[in-house]
Amino acid sequence: MPATLYLLSISFLLGLLGLTFHRIHFMSILICIETMMLALYLMMTTLTSFTNTATTAIMPILLLAMSACEASSGLALLVATSRTHGTDHMKSLNLLKC
Repeated sequence: MPATLYLLSISFLLGLLGLTFHRIHFMSILICIETMMLALYLMMTTLTSFTNTATTAIMPILLLAMSACEASSGLALLVATSRTHGTDHMKSLNLLKC
């Protein structure tokens, strides 16, 4: 169990590093956030399967539902910004102009 959780936490940190250093395109930001959510989901399912408690069995399903909602709203924002600004570069998006 510790090796699996160690690898999943490393993958979460790699997603966080990607989010921190590669903020050029809005799509790359969304992919890094999805990587972090997938690592959290896998960590929660691993912990739930190892502890065998019925009360925490619903938590990974709720996280997966929230991740799907986050992905759909992120893609809607991507489409809206690319239609209004013509690009998904983060430097071209200025909140004072909108």
